[in-house]
Amino acid sequence: MKLLPFENVPLHTPRRFVPEQIDLGDWEQIEPLYDRLEAGAPLCANITDLERWILDGGELAAALDEEASKRYIAMTSHTDSPEAEAAHLHFVEQIEPQFKPRRFKLEELYLAHPLRAQLPRPRYTVFDRDTQMRVELYRPENVALETEEARLGQQYQKLCGALNVQFRGEEQTLTQMGRYLEETDRALRQEAWELITNRRIQEANKFENLFEQMLALREQIARNAGFANYLEYGFKMRGRFDYTPADCVKFHDAIESEFMPAVRELQAERREKLGLDSLRPWDLGVDPLNRPPLRPCERVEQMVAKTQHIFDQLDGWLAGGFRTMQDLKLLDLANHKGKAPGGYQCTLAESRLPFIFMNAVGQQLDVKILLHEAGHAFHALATQDEEIFAYRNNPPIEFCEVASMSMELLGNEYIESFYAPPEAKRARRTHLEDVLRMFPWTATVDAFQHWIYSHPGHTRTERRTAWLALMDRFGGDVDWSGHEAARATLWHRQLHIFLLPFYYVEYAIAQLGALQLWANSKADKAKALQDYRSALTLGGSRPLPELFSAAGCRFDFTVATVKPLVELVRGELVGLA
Repeated sequence: MKLLPFENVPLHTPRRFVPEQIDLGDWEQIEPLYDRLEAGAPLCANITDLERWILDGGELAAALDEEASKRYIAMTSHTDSPEAEAAHLHFVEQIEPQFKPRRFKLEELYLAHPLRAQLPRPRYTVFDRDTQMRVELYRPENVALETEEARLGQQYQKLCGALNVQFRGEEQTLTQMGRYLEETDRALRQEAWELITNRRIQEANKFENLFEQMLALREQIARNAGFANYLEYGFKMRGRFDYTPADCVKFHDAIESEFMPAVRELQAERREKLGLDSLRPWDLGVDPLNRPPLRPCERVEQMVAKTQHIFDQLDGWLAGGFRTMQDLKLLDLANHKGKAPGGYQCTLAESRLPFIFMNAVGQQLDVKILLHEAGHAFHALATQDEEIFAYRNNPPIEFCEVASMSMELLGNEYIESFYAPPEAKRARRTHLEDVLRMFPWTATVDAFQHWIYSHPGHTRTERRTAWLALMDRFGGDVDWSGHEAARATLWHRQLHIFLLPFYYVEYAIAQLGALQLWANSKADKAKALQDYRSALTLGGSRPLPELFSAAGCRFDFTVATVKPLVELVRGELVGLA
């Protein structure tokens, strides 16, 4: 099949181990490379040999990772393409199950190698720790279960990509419909919101069925690995060496005590300014003074050019990185029918280059998402010279999101690239309000997953009750009367719950780091940017607390850290009133 146009993307480093000409969708061509690596491990007679063997294994892993990424990108850009779907599923079903046990064998050989202890420290400390974790978790019987889990994930993407509606004589995606939720005509907003919501509710049973199939697989994976539940397994699988489920529960409490009062204040202020007796779900996106929606630009090309102008003012290295992505056509930004929802940055691991996927429809949210994903892209660019694949490709997610969320905050300092001063002020305020609201939603999603995976065998009704209890706790003062079904199924829209179990609290942890870095930039912008880049360059080569420290932040999510950051945002909002 023809994948997205990556033919102009160069490899970062010429291949040494993997043949230049190889079909990475053909296991018969891949398998001999694993045979060579297995045979080569015992032949490593010194540290130089062992490090070369590690790099050769990383080269093969990077080549396969990039192949998988290209197929995933093509599938998410065209969920309605049988060709793209077949190519993605071929890799998931025919290639990944073959190389997973072979990678496990290589990791066993590494851990057992007599020279491993002589590798330089701390250079290999994290590498050792992470390899040991993967070996402890690996079970051959889980490979088929993980393959089925990935297949179901593709079905979720396909279902989401097919959610279109007819609105005023035109077929539109749900992403495109989001523009109407910002309109000042309340009846129009309600009409659009109900159309979006009812379209999702039509598929609610399909979403529930898909999730329950995923849930059963995950519970079996955890049991096979010797864990009492998927909560315990998931924390280890995610490499959470520096905090526990109990720490997350305390974080939920801190969000409730420190962020929820601020969120309720914003909701009350919104209700009063709009002159409403109560806030309804379709009142949350409109400007509270009923001003026309912020429309940063009409065309994707304009959005890219204006974002480039932000980076030109912010930092020369950032500006150069974003320009490179344009030159190499590493941006897929426009929304269209059949495109999977949301946005992501995907690193082409062998090329060591980032790719950004999103669904721009001309909203301020588009600017936020592009700045966010650009932060991830800068992380990938900063680690290009890291030779160990695992460090380059797998920094801790909690710090990956510091890279992205910091860029939202730093980039918004130059949002005049998109708006005249009054609108720029509105855009900054909107973003900071979103920062405050993000914490309760993150706590809701994370606490929900804690409940789900610590209650094996629960019923659909019990799951619904647990979700609604969390909405009561973290949803604030919004009137959902008459739309109880929509409130009960709101979690269906959160793809992380389906595709990336337990990947969500990272956003809140990282936002605390981003807010600290932003606060530092107000005192010394040049130093804050230097700390940002220096920390990104470390990739995954240091433990999480050290990465935060390198960026000038504390890795802590107790009330002691949370409270002053809430006050920082509150103070900024006063200045933007």
